[in-house]
Amino acid sequence: MTAPTALSSSLPGRCTLVGAGPGDPELLTLKALKAIQGATLLLVDDLVSPEIVAHAPATARVVYVGKRGGCQSTPQAFIEKLMLQAVQEGEQVVRLKGGDPFIFGRGGEEVEHLRTAGVEVDVVNGITAGLAGLSSLGAPLTHRDHAHGVVFITGHAKPGDAGTDWQALAATARAAKLTLVIYMGVSSAEHITAGLQAGGLPAHTPAAIIQHASLAQQRHAITTLGELPATLHAQQLGSPSVLVVGDVVRGVAQWALQPEAAAAAQALAG
Repeated sequence: MTAPTALSSSLPGRCTLVGAGPGDPELLTLKALKAIQGATLLLVDDLVSPEIVAHAPATARVVYVGKRGGCQSTPQAFIEKLMLQAVQEGEQVVRLKGGDPFIFGRGGEEVEHLRTAGVEVDVVNGITAGLAGLSSLGAPLTHRDHAHGVVFITGHAKPGDAGTDWQALAATARAAKLTLVIYMGVSSAEHITAGLQAGGLPAHTPAAIIQHASLAQQRHAITTLGELPATLHAQQLGSPSVLVVGDVVRGVAQWALQPEAAAAAQALAG
């Protein structure tokens, strides 16, 4: 096995992976802002808002390298090649990603590629949509009475990968009182909900769908696990959305107003 190349500080350029957060420009961290303002080249994902990109210097080059579920995307290998080449040419590269680079942002792959080539990489975390989404509805992801932990999980498996064992996850979530936050799960919602119910999560388990979390166009729906696919269809909610499953959703004010909430609350009590 070939040993990784030693990191080199002699290269003229540098690369920083920056989490732009869920979309709201006011949720950008100060450290992220500083990195963007110091960039000479920004490689920007589709889900990053224009108001955030606007913080880049007027002299900086901005290249959009689309990364959006269900749409044509720039090949990952090409993005990594651009990053490496730009650093070698002396650029101050900012790889600007929606949410957090290390939560389903493929940041780990990019860091590994650059470090193997001897390039030092800085990472600036961002607020992930799974946190911002439910928080925007006034409910927590954890609660001492309702959830002892939270699982961030993808509903979109890598090609050739069998993906998540939803039945096994459901059994663990029920036993350990975990909130499930599912990214990129809209297209597989029927498969996911069927697996979770088969694994022991009741159909009346509270659930939320949050589309465009934190943005002005945010939309959401409060439902139950059993009704989640039908709610997606009826409300015409699509990507990018996060699905939240767990008793913490009862902290959302609208939960008490849903037609199914009374029946669900009775089932939870009984």
